[in-house]
Amino acid sequence: MRAVMLAFRANSDFAAQVDQLARFSGVSRSDYVRQAVEEKNARALAERVAFLSHALSTTHRQFNEELD
Repeated sequence: MRAVMLAFRANSDFAAQVDQLARFSGVSRSDYVRQAVEEKNARALAERVAFLSHALSTTHRQFNEELD
């Protein structure tokens, strides 16, 4: 897989906080931000799956009730 650079703007306080927390965690700033985004993506995907699962179960329940 080819690496792609992502960039975003942040104020200096936020950047300093990220740098400090990355150092405390023993990882580079890049790895710290990558891990944070991976965790956010995992939560967002789980929320989406839960939403779709609920929607699908509701549809199936309604369909089954119509058959009865």
